[in-house]
Amino acid sequence: MACADCSNGRGNTSALPAGCKNHGTCGTGGCNKLNVFDWLAGMEPAAGTIPCDWVEIRFKNTRKEFFRNTENLQLVQGDAVAVEGNPGHDIGIVSLTGELVRVQMKKNGVVPSDGGKKIFRKAKPNDIERWQAAMEQEKSAMIVSRRHALNLNLDMKISDVEYQGDGTKATFYYIADNRVDFRELIKLLARDLKVRIEMRQIGARQEAGRLGGIGACGRELCCASWLKDFRTVTTTAARYQQLSINPQKLAGQCGKLKCCLNYELESYMDALKSFPSSNQMLRTMEGNGVHIKTDIFNGFMYYAYEGYENKLHRLTPDQVREIMELNREGKLAEKLSDGNPEPTLRESRRAVTELDFKDAAGEDNINRFDRKKGSRGKEGQRRNKPKNDNRPQQQAKSSEGRPQSQANRAESSPKREGQPGAESRKKPVKKFNKNPNRGKDSPPKDVN
Repeated sequence: MACADCSNGRGNTSALPAGCKNHGTCGTGGCNKLNVFDWLAGMEPAAGTIPCDWVEIRFKNTRKEFFRNTENLQLVQGDAVAVEGNPGHDIGIVSLTGELVRVQMKKNGVVPSDGGKKIFRKAKPNDIERWQAAMEQEKSAMIVSRRHALNLNLDMKISDVEYQGDGTKATFYYIADNRVDFRELIKLLARDLKVRIEMRQIGARQEAGRLGGIGACGRELCCASWLKDFRTVTTTAARYQQLSINPQKLAGQCGKLKCCLNYELESYMDALKSFPSSNQMLRTMEGNGVHIKTDIFNGFMYYAYEGYENKLHRLTPDQVREIMELNREGKLAEKLSDGNPEPTLRESRRAVTELDFKDAAGEDNINRFDRKKGSRGKEGQRRNKPKNDNRPQQQAKSSEGRPQSQANRAESSPKREGQPGAESRKKPVKKFNKNPNRGKDSPPKDVN
């Protein structure tokens, strides 16, 4: 996945992409969209073959076209060239040369002819400057076009703007569900931008490919990296693959069903041929069995009795065929399966939570470093207590036979009312001094 400047086919500050220093020729396809790896590069053509004079040129985002190299220029991937436009000329980057271009033309349905567009020359410095000046106007042109479309109440979404290399033409890409009359919009854009205006409608998938992005799988979008053939995708493809019909999970960034639903569809359809039909109900003595799901990878089919859909019974395709054969003969099978029904999702979750996990690191207690109260005696407290030789020596005991520290603590602690000595130690209440001339050192007035 390249940065925004490299992946849109324009380049960063010059005609060539910056960053990885490969100038648009990365083998991984990181510097542009719809990249093609030239595995024939460096190989000499076979004797007697006519060299291919067609070159693939890429422009902004996913737009690529084929041009004839009538001037026999020595071109390599990453060269900026001036090609024929309509009108004027355009600037593009060489993305593919050699014999592999013929394969790409055949794949895209392009027939080589003498009337194709031509390559004029390699881009000159003044061509590059003019090209860069035109690219700088694309963002402002996008804002102007969206403002006019909103004022005209047009049911359309303008997603991208591309200026021609010479700055004489601007192409606006938009998506719309219905036909849009944008004649008035073209008049307003031509008046404001002073260039030739072209409107081109694209689909939602093409828009996602032009803008790019990251899919739910974590990789770059297929429509931005290699996919060009957009086939119809239906919910039938999801049903064949046993996927839940959830629009939020099945839809891509374009709002349509993901194109990758068609990638493995044929493999699933071939695998389902070895399974019996799931539309037929299995009739047994205990009740009718309804098909719930099919495990294609493990080769099992899950059925449940009517009214007990949460109790699944796992059957092999051969067991299902045997019950169906009995039903055709007008007989009822004894039951769906001989074993117990499969546990439900809630039961399986409960079984997982009831597992007893043990600590493999010796079952160490997490509180082993916590200090327990009363674990150390007075000797340990005396040993860890810091010594201070400069403090005065305390008396061993008071006159009452208690340690000095306990005596001081008892004297400093206030006594409750009713105890002897409580009134004598009662603190006097200070009264607010209204006289400002009175000194601060005067004794407080005793209210008692």
